[in-house]
Order: sequence, then structure tokens, then C-alpha cells
Amino acid sequence: MSLDHVPMSNDDRQSPQMVRFARRVAGNFRRVRGVVLAGGIASVALAGCQVSDLSTAAHLAPVPAALESKIDRMGMRVGSPIMLRIYKEESVLEVWKQDRAGKYKLLKEYDICAWSGELGPKFKEGDRQAPEGFYTVTPGLMNPNSSYHLAFNLGFPNSYDRANGRTGSFIMVHGDCSSRGCYAVEDVQVQEIYALAREAFAGGQKGFQVQAFPFRMTPENMARHSDSEHLAFWEMLKEGSDYFEVTGQAPNIDVCGKRYVFNATPSSGRFVAAANCPDYRVDPVVEQLMVAKRDADLQKRNVEIARATSRKEREERWAQRESQIATFFNNERTDEAPSTSNAASTSNAAPATDAAPAEETTVATVAPNGTPIPRRSPRAGDAPAEAQNGGGGFRFPNPFGRRDEPVASTASVAPSPAPVASTAPSEPAPSQSLPGVAVASTSGANPAPPPAATEAPSPAETPADPAMADSDMPPTALGFAAETDEESGFFSSVTKGSKGIFRKATSIFN
Repeated sequence: MSLDHVPMSNDDRQSPQMVRFARRVAGNFRRVRGVVLAGGIASVALAGCQVSDLSTAAHLAPVPAALESKIDRMGMRVGSPIMLRIYKEESVLEVWKQDRAGKYKLLKEYDICAWSGELGPKFKEGDRQAPEGFYTVTPGLMNPNSSYHLAFNLGFPNSYDRANGRTGSFIMVHGDCSSRGCYAVEDVQVQEIYALAREAFAGGQKGFQVQAFPFRMTPENMARHSDSEHLAFWEMLKEGSDYFEVTGQAPNIDVCGKRYVFNATPSSGRFVAAANCPDYRVDPVVEQLMVAKRDADLQKRNVEIARATSRKEREERWAQRESQIATFFNNERTDEAPSTSNAASTSNAAPATDAAPAEETTVATVAPNGTPIPRRSPRAGDAPAEAQNGGGGFRFPNPFGRRDEPVASTASVAPSPAPVASTAPSEPAPSQSLPGVAVASTSGANPAPPPAATEAPSPAETPADPAMADSDMPPTALGFAAETDEESGFFSSVTKGSKGIFRKATSIFN
């Protein structure tokens, strides 16, 4: 309820002085209320990554005892200056602290659980890109009232960003592990970092430097990203990184000609970010160290680039060869398809007489000595040539025979034009028999007399050496096919076809 509506007594209404006083108080109250509301709205406007809320005691939390002991062991003071280094690709935030000798040493690393955008600088407001470059955080940029636990503003855009037309605001390092253009860590981690910064400010540091890099500025990483559109910008950042690694000191940052210059003193005038750089000088000893490191890193980078290029070319060659091999085998399948279809059509067009009854093969003839000889099957003429000649495919020798005693085979008996023995119509044809085996009659007649003994070959016809006998004897007489170079069986054709394929594949590889 405003003071304008406070009920007054009759005495108050009769006193103009009291009325004017009450109105003045009401006006002052309205002005104070407007200021408070404006301040609240301004706090909410720290939009980007953080929103102000009620203050907590987190910003007053002391440095953890374990970390304080580590600081003492490393020859540092709790209130000595600090410096931060951020690496996007590795998602690491490093806290460096100055020792009693005045050089910075790595105190602790913290994992960055979230950062926005990609590798490369921030260009404009709303691109949700975490910035890269050199920034300075002063006590006024610390925010103890962040709704992301605790936060501090990086100070983007700096003079370099403004000179290059880059826009944005309220880019923070904060807790809560969520990011919309900022660098986010866990609440416990940001509380430690906040405590270290607070103690450094209390120890006399005016502002601590934050170096934000896309990755660790090693020759290997620079070579890996050598084709990036941001390479020139990253080489400029590497110069500042090298200065810190060579000297152990945070570099003094200036901007002129729309670029960073490090630890430089102008000969006359001063540095202006958007203007051309004046003549300036640097420490010759530091400059010599910087040149040596730059040359060594550049040489390593070129070696890495050459290796990467060679690896890429090798992978491209392998991919091309794989494509050629795949094309070759696909063409082979295409060439074989018509022959397969032709073979299928030929087999389908075979005459119906092929299915003759098997009983016809049982009709026998008789040799001059009275031994029955099986007649050739009527289908023998349709068999492949290699089957008739005893060749082609794989034939297995008789495992029970010896080399000096070849096993007899019916294939070795030539079909002589001997007369066919006539039999009575009521008697069935005698069964097939091997030489030297009597054939029983099915009519109950006396069995046929045993065949007459054949004359033994003369000594002149009998080879003296059994091995020679084996070599002079026809291969089919041994019961297995001859092994010749002209075999055309299934496995032989597959083998020959494979040799041709591999010869062509070898020519492709060579």
C-alpha cells in the first residue's frame, strides 16, 4: 500500500505541512522502488550464460585445505597471482599460479564438461560460439549471484574483437555444466576457481589473464588442422602461447593493425587496435628464444604434414585398387553368366532317349576263350571324352593293389568283334562276370567249364624291371586315370580359371 492512500486524521487534514511531508515520502519511495527494479532487470540482462538470483555463501567458500597444502608445497602463496588456460578440443581448463620466484607453474587441471560451438573464434552475438583469444578478468567481472552457481565474465569482446567487428556479451566461465556460448564446469570446480581468483585479488592482483585456445598449440595439432580456415588466427594465438612457454610469464597483450602483439614497446606513440602498428621493440633475448622455438615447431609441423599427406595418398591408392578389384570380379561374373545359361538350356534340350532302362547294359558277349565280357552301354557315347579315355577329373588308385601287381580293369579289355554266343530263348542271359570267375546258370544246367589257361608271356615280352613295367603299361590298366597336363575335369578347370584370375589381379596390383 503506497503512502498516498494512508488514512489521515482530521488534524492531519487541517495541517498542510503534514500533507506535503507525506507526499514527499511517497515520491521518494516510488523512486527507490524504480531503482531497485531497474537494478533487478539489469541483473537479469546478464543473459548469455547466466541469470542473477539471490546471493549465496558459495562465493565466500575458502580454498580447500588439500589445495592449500599443495600451493604451499609448490612454493606459492595462497594470494599469489593466477592465470587460466583453456583448451577447447581437449576440454580442459588449467589454473597456473605464480611461485615465489615469479614464474607460473601449473597448479591444477579441471575438466570442461560443456562448451558451445566449434573450433574457431566467436564472430557475432547469438552464434553460440565460445570465444578464443586473450582476455583479462577483473574483480568487477566476478558474479557471485549467478544462477549457474558461480561465474566470472571473460570480458568478450576485447579490443581485438571489436577492431575486427566481432560482437557478443556476457561470455562466462560458470558452473551447472550447461553452456549457451560459455565454458561450463562442475559446481565444485567453479567454486575452487572462484576462491583462487578471490584470494589473488585480495593478494594484490588487478586482473588475471585467460588464454582460450582451440587446442594445445603443439606442432602435431597445428599440422592436423593445417587446412583450417582459421589457421592464420591460430598461428597468431600460438605466438602468445609460445611466449608464455619460453618465459614462464603471462605476456603483455596489445592490439594494433587488428592483430595481437606480445610484450612489445612502441618506439613512439601508442598501440591502437584498428590503426597500423607503430615501430616497436621487444626483448632481444626473448625474441631469439621465440625464433628458435618457432623454427623447430615449423620443421616438426612440415614433417607431420608430409606424413599425413603420404598416408592420405596411400589410403586413396588402396581405395582405388579395391574399386578396380571389385569391378574386375563383377565383370567376370557378367562374362560367366551367358555360358551358364547356355549350359542349362543344352541340358534341358537333351533327347528323351537318354533315360533308357539300365537293364540294357546287362547283355553280355563272350570272348574266344568263353569268358563273358560286358557290352558297352548305349549311353557310353554321350559320356565326356575324358571319362572314355580314362582322363579328366580326379581318379583314386586302388588302395589294395601293389605297384608290381596292377589291378585288372574292364576298361583295359578292348571290345573285340567276337561272335555272340547263342542261347536258348527260355534261358536268361548269363550275369556279368570278371575273368576267372564261373557264372552260375539260372536254369539248373551244369555250370560252364572253367576257361582254358592262357599261355604265359614269353620272357622277351615280360620286362625285367617292375618299375619299367609300370611305366610302359597304359595308365588305365592300373585302375586310375593318367595324370596329364591336358586334364579338363571340374577341379582342373576351376584351378586353371583361378590361375587366370589371380594373374589378372596380380597385374592390377603391380
